[in-house]
Amino acid sequence: MSTHAKRERLLLADLLEASGPDAPTLCEGWTARDLAAHVVVRERRADAAGGILIKQLAQRLERVQAEFAEKPYGELIQLIRTGPPRFSPFSLKQIDEASNAVEFYVHTEDVRRAQPDWTPRELDPVFADVLWSRLERMARVIGRKSPVGLVLRRPDGRTAVAHKGTPVVTVTGEPAELLMFAFGRQDAARVEKEGEKDAIGKLHEAKQLGI
Repeated sequence: MSTHAKRERLLLADLLEASGPDAPTLCEGWTARDLAAHVVVRERRADAAGGILIKQLAQRLERVQAEFAEKPYGELIQLIRTGPPRFSPFSLKQIDEASNAVEFYVHTEDVRRAQPDWTPRELDPVFADVLWSRLERMARVIGRKSPVGLVLRRPDGRTAVAHKGTPVVTVTGEPAELLMFAFGRQDAARVEKEGEKDAIGKLHEAKQLGI
């Protein structure tokens, strides 16, 4: 059984702890404390976490997340480290790995890349391929709101079509960088864009794609 999600969970918890509750993140309007509260609510409060995707539940999610953000910061960190309770779907290793390897990687980078002196992590090839595999499967969902045709391409030439259409913008980068780009962290993703200038501009203005 792969343990990428478990490793990324612990890395995220360690980084949040070291950064402190008031550290900035790439999530607009969120400090490290807010991000920690989000992670805990997502795993432990299914009654509210639905608001991440369902607009009708968004206010409940906001309220519950604010309540968790008021908890002692160290308690939030410990809840992240120990993982979800038994009744949570995330307690199943298969679901944890499928759902959280990407989630925790992106949020770890949300904290890391909010610092002015950040440098890219060197990922082992196996984990890079895991991120790419997840990105390939999610590409059409991620790109469904793209205002232009969108192709994601690795340096070795492997591609994933995120949105069919013209004009086409091809975004090239390592899997982790493409993932950050696709999850709306365009300004912090080290990628190269090829295409018509106007099309690239429209894609940049879109910021968040389909997630």
